[in-house]
Amino acid sequence: MSELLKGKRGLVMGVANDRSIAWGIAKALHEAGAELAFTYQGEAFGKRLAPLAAQVGSDLMVDVDVTDDASLDAGFAMLAERWPTIDFLVHAIAFSDKSELTGRFLDTSRANFKNSLDISCYSFIEVARRAHPLMVENGGTLLTLTYDGSTRVFPNYNVMGVAKAALESATRYLANDLGPEGIRVNAISPGPMKTLAGAAIGGARKTYKFTEQNAPLRSNATLEAVGGTAVFLVSDAGACTTGETIRVDCGYHVLGMPQYENL
Repeated sequence: MSELLKGKRGLVMGVANDRSIAWGIAKALHEAGAELAFTYQGEAFGKRLAPLAAQVGSDLMVDVDVTDDASLDAGFAMLAERWPTIDFLVHAIAFSDKSELTGRFLDTSRANFKNSLDISCYSFIEVARRAHPLMVENGGTLLTLTYDGSTRVFPNYNVMGVAKAALESATRYLANDLGPEGIRVNAISPGPMKTLAGAAIGGARKTYKFTEQNAPLRSNATLEAVGGTAVFLVSDAGACTTGETIRVDCGYHVLGMPQYENL
């Protein structure tokens, strides 16, 4: 694996700390030989990111607010000054008001619905538009992160389920738009993971325990497994895979009911 991505370079968006799925992906890409750049939002996240970026030999960090067009333009301009082309982009960005990730979906506010869809889905389209000129010469890969709450109901996931459904649809449409230029677009769908983002969902610990007890592999996904999937998709081995949502959830998505011993 150490040479699989040698000579490739790309941008990772959304590393919050060393337990982030984005960090698991970044580590795996680095170990496979890729050069990395990172984005963060705000000084506090920049301070958290700096030592992690250093661990993978990166000094290219850009402050980007995905809800601000000027910030996006400036961030990608800074990236292009260093790297005229990139081979991949990892979009690991989502947000919803924590107070609306408990209780009923029926109670979703208009303001939080708009904000959640903007940050969790539309931002992928925005970054794809800006990454496109950096990939059009040699092709490339765009990756985003989703969750099975996009197609099935999970308690408390609420508006994030709708946002992830939109994100998966956007992945397919972007794959069709960009495919003629050799740009692949895919989503990875891990099961519940112990991350800062996952902890915001009401009842997260119960969900994590339930999936671990009932998934065919009797476990939850690891950062290493998700990272390995990203390496495959970015590498030449993934050359004919696009428009896909690849589940890395220890098989939980195949179940129709809990295991017999847990009924």
